[in-house]
Amino acid sequence: MKRSEINAALHRAEAMLAEYRWRLPDWAAWTPDDHAREPDLSAHLHARQLGWDVTDFGLGNFREKGLVLFCVRNGQQGDPATLPYAEKLLFIADGQVTPFHAHKVKLEDIIVRGGGNLMVAFTRDGAFDEAPVLVDGRTVTDPYGGPIRLTPGQSITIPRGMQHSFWGEGDVFVAEVSQCNDDLTDNYFLEPIGRFTKIEEDEPPYRLLWNEAA
Repeated sequence: MKRSEINAALHRAEAMLAEYRWRLPDWAAWTPDDHAREPDLSAHLHARQLGWDVTDFGLGNFREKGLVLFCVRNGQQGDPATLPYAEKLLFIADGQVTPFHAHKVKLEDIIVRGGGNLMVAFTRDGAFDEAPVLVDGRTVTDPYGGPIRLTPGQSITIPRGMQHSFWGEGDVFVAEVSQCNDDLTDNYFLEPIGRFTKIEEDEPPYRLLWNEAA
C-alpha cells in the first residue's frame, strides 16, 4: 500500500471526525519529533497499540478490502495491571470490506455512530466457538441467514470465536468497545491474509501508524 493512500485515508477519517465533532487525544496528531520528545508516553502508546491503523490486509486493494482505525484506549491481553477494556473508532468507506475473521480472547460490541449503514455477516466456516449474537440486546434468530444491517445508533455484540465480516452502505463512522485488543495475536482470518500493510514510501507520512511509533 502506498504511503500516499494511507495519508489520503487518514485525511478522510479526520474529516469524518470533524463532521461529527469527535475529538481525539493530542497524540493522535503527533509527528516523529513529538514521539522523540516524549519517549515514555510513545512507548506506552506502542505497547498498547494505541493510535492510527490503516490496513489493506496485505491484499493490495485498499478501496475494496481495507480499514482505517484509531485505538483510543486499550490494555494488554494477559496483563491484569493494565486496562481490561479497549475502545476503537473505525472508518469504513462505502462498499469497503473487512474480511472474515474471529477472535479467541476479545468479546466486542460494534456501534454505528453515524453515516450510512453497517452490514455484518457471519459464517460457520473457520469458526471455533458459537454464542448468541445480539443487536441492541435482542438475540438474532439466525445470524448465518444473511447480512445484518445496522443503522446509525444500532450496535451488535460479536461473540468470541465467530467468523464475521463487515462493510459499509455509504461511508460509516463506527465505534468498537471490547475486552483488551491485540492485533498481533488475536485475529484469526478465514483466508490466509495479513493484518498489517507493507508500505511503499512514495511521500512523507502524514501521521505515524501505531506500529511505526516504537
